[in-house]
Amino acid sequence: MDDSLQNNRESRSREFQHAIELGKLLHDHNGGEVIVMDMGPLDFWTDYFIIATVTSSTHMAGLERRVKEYIRENDLEILYPSRRPAVKRGQDSPETHPDEWRLIDLGEIIIHLMTGKSRSFYELERLWSAAPLIYQGNAHSSKSS
Repeated sequence: MDDSLQNNRESRSREFQHAIELGKLLHDHNGGEVIVMDMGPLDFWTDYFIIATVTSSTHMAGLERRVKEYIRENDLEILYPSRRPAVKRGQDSPETHPDEWRLIDLGEIIIHLMTGKSRSFYELERLWSAAPLIYQGNAHSSKSS
């Protein structure tokens, strides 16, 4: 077998494992409706989307902190540090509120922490519905964080 093909398979396997572990981590810490989507079959620019619903800015910050701890412990790297969008006065769509959606970009894995309002507005699951779901954690976990 070609070395580059073997390396690609091993890398994809590690990314798959990290995506599942991150999905479970978010679910275990009360992320709502957590899903992990395999974007690979779509020839997309990333391999996995992880989407979780948050209930407040404090909840979002807590989940983001847990994700960053996981990233640090597993020697992963955030490509573009998450930024809050600027608040535009006089508009009331989710992108105008800084605590509606946080994106953490690991290159092969993209993590979306979204409020219910933002998740309903953008409908990422519907937009990318052809991507297979490889993990789904329903509702909020009963496990405490």
